[in-house]
Amino acid sequence: MSLLDTFDPAEELIKPALQRSFRKDETLPELGIAAFKEETFRMMGTEYPVEQVAVLRAGRTIPVYKLQWRGHEIGIFHTMMGGPAAVCLQESVLARGCRKLLYYGNCGVLCREIAAGHLIVPSAAYRDEGTSYHYLPAGDYVEIPTCRRMAEVMEELHLPCVTGRVWTTDAFYRETRRNMEARRAEGCIAVDMECASVMAAGQFRGAESISSSTPTTVWTARHGTRARWAQDRTPHTRNICASRSKSR
Repeated sequence: MSLLDTFDPAEELIKPALQRSFRKDETLPELGIAAFKEETFRMMGTEYPVEQVAVLRAGRTIPVYKLQWRGHEIGIFHTMMGGPAAVCLQESVLARGCRKLLYYGNCGVLCREIAAGHLIVPSAAYRDEGTSYHYLPAGDYVEIPTCRRMAEVMEELHLPCVTGRVWTTDAFYRETRRNMEARRAEGCIAVDMECASVMAAGQFRGAESISSSTPTTVWTARHGTRARWAQDRTPHTRNICASRSKSR
């Protein structure tokens, strides 16, 4: 049996609600943000009043906060790097009531024409990982139909962005030049470690984002290879709440 034969739409054996750490009384807001950047939480603590409403456990304790933004309640938590870990946390927050989830983090850029400071809104993610094959039938890409609406929101907020395919890989330290060129030839403009996984899981669970059937991932563009990332000085973090509530 190969990875391509892994998908089985039957009911799973393990559910988040069966875990000892699951609390039925920890109901989360329907709108959620899963942020990879520590800067998000340092900024949030000084600029926005928040309250802790739940705790996730994945080898460490992860608080889930709730903030008010223009009449909307939004849950936000610090998610983990890599598809398997990110999806485990995704399953947990979906089981607690979150139905619309936005991912915000970093990526490597494969297209040097992308100006530093632009946001990348993925239109599809290449499945060079394993988690997505447990949530969707085998295929090269996970399509992201909410891409167009998110790009419209970014334009309305006057945030510079580009859309395009991304390459999701499990192997951070095994990104080879040959594979990079192959993905670029297919139109991939960035590389990450979670997009294909969380998009596939969202589609399988029926989680929504931007009035569609999947979450939407937004990544901060940076020039160069992973070893030569420029320092991110953009102010986009404080605009993520706006994009989340506006896309509703």
